[in-house]
Amino acid sequence: MKNWAGNVEYSTDDIRHPATAAEVSAIVTAAGEAGSRVKALGSRHSFSTIADTAGTQVALDKLVDQPELQFGDDGTAVSVRVGAGSTYAQVGAYLAERDLALPNLASLPHISVAGAIQTGTHGSGVRNGSLASSVLALEIVRASGEVEVVREHDPDFAASVVGLGAVGIVTAVTLRVQPHFQISQYVHEGLSWTAALANWAAIMSSGYSVSVFTTFQGENTHQVWSKRRLDVDGPELDLAALGATEATVALHPLPGVTAESVTGQLREPGPWNERLAHFRSEFQPSHGEEIQSEYLIPAAHAVAAITALRAIGNRIAPLLHISELRSVAADTAWLSPSYARDSLAIHFTWKPLAAEILSVLPLIEHTLEPFAPRPHWGKVATMSPAGLRRAYPRLDDFAAHVRRVDPDGRFENSYLKRVLSHD
Repeated sequence: MKNWAGNVEYSTDDIRHPATAAEVSAIVTAAGEAGSRVKALGSRHSFSTIADTAGTQVALDKLVDQPELQFGDDGTAVSVRVGAGSTYAQVGAYLAERDLALPNLASLPHISVAGAIQTGTHGSGVRNGSLASSVLALEIVRASGEVEVVREHDPDFAASVVGLGAVGIVTAVTLRVQPHFQISQYVHEGLSWTAALANWAAIMSSGYSVSVFTTFQGENTHQVWSKRRLDVDGPELDLAALGATEATVALHPLPGVTAESVTGQLREPGPWNERLAHFRSEFQPSHGEEIQSEYLIPAAHAVAAITALRAIGNRIAPLLHISELRSVAADTAWLSPSYARDSLAIHFTWKPLAAEILSVLPLIEHTLEPFAPRPHWGKVATMSPAGLRRAYPRLDDFAAHVRRVDPDGRFENSYLKRVLSHD
């Protein structure tokens, strides 16, 4: 079995599909008695080996309980409990039908809730934290086989919500909800880098969610996607006055790809769950045959970091489908790439050229080093364990937490051995 993109082949044929937390508990307990390893597997959208194991693979695709709304004292819905394997498309449709919403979505609605939050996945928006910032509680099967509920204000929460699958198998998640809202999405082309960098902060804060697509070559950006929330966003920044041209037909972010798979553009208002993601849930996401990398740096260094990457654009562009630049607000999860700092996320969607990508990533990481980059856990990177400890200031605390809750390494794999090691 391989991941979605085909660049990772999983190391076991022992794949289980439990439908309840009790079934997950039984699998983990049996693994403990046998002295073997066990690992959760979400929607297989990770490009790293974070979910791989030579032991028992616990696929979450059957853990899709009917969502359960929870209400405050005044009768208003405040949260929703969902199965760990539920996708954001499924949860979004359920909430939208009830005039409710999540604060944000990633670019793909196909990903599982548990997999996305455990790896620190995010959308865009200067006021929007990662997807993990919406989590109020996790239900986790620990190494003992017991089910534990970890809530937002519990001491272990910050170490658990972006947990890399290292602290147990998440079986259900409770997410904060808010009233339904609508989004208007539109795309500009041809914005010069001169104008973009001179107005970077204003551009990234000009909508509820903003993405800038580029290849890091040439004098212009490729596209600017603006998603404006109709009930809260203020005056619009006039990108045309900065030299950009607003698209009059729907566009895919990848050059030469038809736009049938993208969410509604051309300023047509639509529900949040049909606009915040870039791609429609009923279509094959993004490009398909690709590899992804991503690094998050402090937002204050955005212009300098982009300028540095443009200087090596001739090394990046030949391997690239497209790069996307997004904003992510700070959160409190120890291993979130946006932990304790507002961030610029620099995402690379690569052509499926694994050897060439592995040769250029050290250059990219070296170029970004002055800006304290943090790699995304579910994407391809080459940063050393020592580099990861510099990037993630609570990584040693997290490793100590893992040793406490999983002393026998029941959820350990080669990936975790490497990232939690001291070289």
